Amino acid sequence: MSCLSLNYRGLDNPSAVSGLRNLIRRESPAIVFLCETKLGSRDMRKVINKIDGYDGLMVDSVGRSGGSAFLWRAEVKCTFRGASDHYMDFDVEIGGIVWRCTWFYGWPAVQDRHLSWRQLRLLAGDSTGPWLCIGDYNEVLYFSEMKGGPRVQWQMNNFRDAVDEVGLRDLQFQGYECTFDNGQEGDNNRQSRIDRAMITESWSEIYPFAKLFHLDREWSDHAPIKVMFDARIRDEGGSKLFRFEHIWVGEDGCEEAMARGWGSGDGKLLDLINGYARELIRWKCISIGRTFLVAKVSAIWSKDGDRNTNYFHRKAGQRREKNFIKKLVNEEGQVGEGKEAISRCAMDYF
Repeated sequence: MSCLSLNYRGLDNPSAVSGLRNLIRRESPAIVFLCETKLGSRDMRKVINKIDGYDGLMVDSVGRSGGSAFLWRAEVKCTFRGASDHYMDFDVEIGGIVWRCTWFYGWPAVQDRHLSWRQLRLLAGDSTGPWLCIGDYNEVLYFSEMKGGPRVQWQMNNFRDAVDEVGLRDLQFQGYECTFDNGQEGDNNRQSRIDRAMITESWSEIYPFAKLFHLDREWSDHAPIKVMFDARIRDEGGSKLFRFEHIWVGEDGCEEAMARGWGSGDGKLLDLINGYARELIRWKCISIGRTFLVAKVSAIWSKDGDRNTNYFHRKAGQRREKNFIKKLVNEEGQVGEGKEAISRCAMDYF
């Protein structure tokens, strides 16, 4: 399953609607976020009705600007939390697992950018569970995420400070780095990575093989971005097995999680076991995730972590990504991605 996000720059013409339908048919996302639709709710409802298998909620445009929509397939259960011109917020349940999904749109004007980070902090204060925050932040984290044009260091610092404070981190991506292109030529061309997906460590525990894909730009000056919840490139035997930990016994909520999980299937043994494992993983992440995270880091990290909980999450995420080979480059400079290509590069080298 996947989540798709796109700054569309207008759905007010037949070719744009046709392009959106083709994109959704091709990518088949479970969840879709659209911004800058430039449509009111009535017109956006007409667009949704042309896309088979999806329901949705909309935020009206203001004149010829703004407008957003959240679409989901029937197998996804969504609970509305709140919305404005700059975010749409939902609790999402997929396969018995509940987590928070937020589309975020940062203020485009530099002088208003502080309002973006204030809004992000306010959203983060509403819950502490697993969270995916995806959208157009209208800012980069580092100079390396832009090509052409000026950027002031304090702008990026403010973004990084807000992200660190709310416990979010970047989801690893694949594809062309810049998601925005102003379409101009030569020295006037400006490109940047302002569309991104950010996650909490507890969301990463639920979907350890999630990955962000930067898709090709077609109609907008923004590229669609898609989060695949399970995009592993390891073989079937390389995935992490679920193991019940004896230390969980006696912890608050453990027995209730076991009962919910065992009753979530349709009677088939494999479905019952999978539901049991999913519910225990969710309980572990939400209820005692920090306890187990502390146990995995070294003593020197623990000393710093007591002063800054986000330190734990960043270190754990960095270690997991460091221990995973995403790609190899052969002697001819060709990049190999995926199990077969990586194996071939390694064998050719040795």
